[in-house]
Amino acid sequence: MTTVPTVTTGTPLRFGIKTTPMHVPYDDIRRVWQEADAVPEIADAWLWDHLLPVAGPRDGAVHEGWTLLSALAAQTERLRLGLLVTSNRIRPPALLGKMASTVDVISGGRLVLGLGVGGTHQPPGAGGIAGENPAVAEYEAYGLTLVPPAEGIARLDETVRILRLMWTRDVFDFEGAHYRLKGTRNEPKPVQRPGPPLLIGGWGTRLLRLVAEHADVWNVPGPPHNTVEFVAERAGVLDAHCAELGRDPAEIVRSVQVLVSNDDPAATRATVIALVRAGMNHIVLSLPRPYPQGVVRRLAEEVVAPVRAVTG
Repeated sequence: MTTVPTVTTGTPLRFGIKTTPMHVPYDDIRRVWQEADAVPEIADAWLWDHLLPVAGPRDGAVHEGWTLLSALAAQTERLRLGLLVTSNRIRPPALLGKMASTVDVISGGRLVLGLGVGGTHQPPGAGGIAGENPAVAEYEAYGLTLVPPAEGIARLDETVRILRLMWTRDVFDFEGAHYRLKGTRNEPKPVQRPGPPLLIGGWGTRLLRLVAEHADVWNVPGPPHNTVEFVAERAGVLDAHCAELGRDPAEIVRSVQVLVSNDDPAATRATVIALVRAGMNHIVLSLPRPYPQGVVRRLAEEVVAPVRAVTG
């Protein structure tokens, strides 16, 4: 096994939870978020952005991410919140900017805008998901189009620029290779100024360049989809991009998703400790379904507290 170097950063370690809204009733998701809102060890909560199941029965229920996020924002008080991650291929950038502004207002300034490239042409098994790219069926079902990866990156770059303009300008035009806007206004602005923190998710080398240019937070799937060694190697690529751009890499929060084992908390702890020692300072604990009563408090006691005790 490759040795993962221990990295020390000045950013405090934070923990979040993720409830994948697939094959899970709305009432259960709301219960878990409200429980997390009352557990101070958990800083944030996350959904995802898919329109069809990517696992399990194909005819199962999936809740739309942004409308669900808005409902949960209105029923929580403390948690920062967002999607890991919003697909840049589903909503036009200006519409997304308007939606994000509204959710930030509803939440009282708690939104973190998680954003990713979205559906692109990928080979089977990409992203740690076995089988054919699940975006193919999803995008065909909803009248969306996959694009080449390079185009996806270019579109994401333009979206980030449009979002910044929507949150800071009274009126503006935008002329890009993929998006064109004229006389765009966005009121009310987000509560957070100059706008919600921007999280960009992904691990490709070109995507990490975009993270170094624009993001406040970088997020990557960890085990079981990607190994600790892979996450650490990708963090090194991000550091190199920051050096080329003259940006302090410590400005970017290093966020990783970890699939929790309800039956083996010791295994989850070991994985999280390895990731923290590799330099990751934001751990999102992704909950497997179904969600037992008291699952968040149990995570705080069996994972968060012991990890903090070991890593300091």
